[in-house]
Amino acid sequence: MGLIEQIRDAGVVGAGGAGFPTDRKLDCKAEILIINGIECEPLLRTDRHVMEQHAAEIVRTVRAVRDQIGAKRAVIALKRHYEKAAASLEAAVKGTKVELYRSESFYPAGDEQNLVFSITGRTVPTGGIPLDVGCVVCNVSTVLNIARAMEGQPVTDKMVTVAGSVASPVTVTCPVGTPLRRLLEAAGGPVGDCVFLVGGPLMGKVTEDLDQPVTKTTGGLLALPREHMLLKKKTASRRDAMIARAVCSQCSMCTQMCPRNAMGLNVQPHKAMRAFASGNQKLLGDWNGVFSCCDCGICTYFACNFGLKPSMAMQQIKSRLSAEGNKPVKEVKYQPDNGIRNKRIPTGRLMQRLDLERYAREAPLAGYLSCDAVRIPLKMHIGAPDVPLVAPGETVERGQLIGKPQALGANIHASIGGKVTAVTDQYIEIRK
Repeated sequence: MGLIEQIRDAGVVGAGGAGFPTDRKLDCKAEILIINGIECEPLLRTDRHVMEQHAAEIVRTVRAVRDQIGAKRAVIALKRHYEKAAASLEAAVKGTKVELYRSESFYPAGDEQNLVFSITGRTVPTGGIPLDVGCVVCNVSTVLNIARAMEGQPVTDKMVTVAGSVASPVTVTCPVGTPLRRLLEAAGGPVGDCVFLVGGPLMGKVTEDLDQPVTKTTGGLLALPREHMLLKKKTASRRDAMIARAVCSQCSMCTQMCPRNAMGLNVQPHKAMRAFASGNQKLLGDWNGVFSCCDCGICTYFACNFGLKPSMAMQQIKSRLSAEGNKPVKEVKYQPDNGIRNKRIPTGRLMQRLDLERYAREAPLAGYLSCDAVRIPLKMHIGAPDVPLVAPGETVERGQLIGKPQALGANIHASIGGKVTAVTDQYIEIRK
């Protein structure tokens, strides 16, 4: 069986992003293979631990993927201060021609398009993918899943960092479908009255539903005090447009600080604010660049001196454009900003601004977190939900195929052995 088939059978998807099926991504030819171990968001530790613990497996798998896509270069990217991970990888890459790229700690260093630009100097066009400039980018945790797929092991587990306002931050490996509250218990529980973010502090999604399950793409669970200023910036309000109309001075600082705009992609949040505040989408002008917004949040969380939410305006306009049937035109609007490196925001400075420094504690590995009952989502990938292959009352084994993919989907396997207790259009529940 070939590598692509092994990856497809194992149900591997992008572990650090939207869950694009990895067999589709690697069924191509490319010049450069980039492995992303930078971990874009503050406070998260999963990729760092993966590189520290599994360097030899990662490098061996990178070489196999490099050969599969015919790449001339293979580069593993990590932050310069990941000293233990760097030491492990340096030993593993000797004699392999696999390169290490050490990035400074800035946000969003781990953004896929930023990483391509940093390593190659090439800008991925609006509406495009790294392959448009000869690159393929895979998250380091995805590579570890490929390594296991090569040994016949499907994706059944996920490593997750639990941090923020918790008693003892930890990084655990758990079965896919584990409820978030089980992870929170492993960290000693929240400290104070908290709200939770699934993911990182900037791009993570707010939830108070601790029955929500871990998916193949879950990287972090953060607890933040209910009154924390970051949560207020993530909450939409009917007053947002009125406040924007009254306060936004069109200073364009949000646009000047936008990393995608600096790469020449014409992402202009200040124009989005103009259109959002007035309710007149024509004031946006050339809307194509909106599709290059990656929702990193720099415009909202760092650039705007008035506490406004340009990223929210960008996402609303992007959704509206898509609903109207508009599609991005592949283009790089202009040359990258010569001062792009001077616009990079040091992670430490960002954490100070967002009052996150007090949570910058280590989240050591805490082993495997078992779970007696899981709800495995049928949609953990970019495409349509899987079709269940089991029914309530059936007994399944860990690793058994339980979901068949549809368009842009991926195989789903039982993460624990036991009895199927529920099957809905959203999940399969299994109890030991």
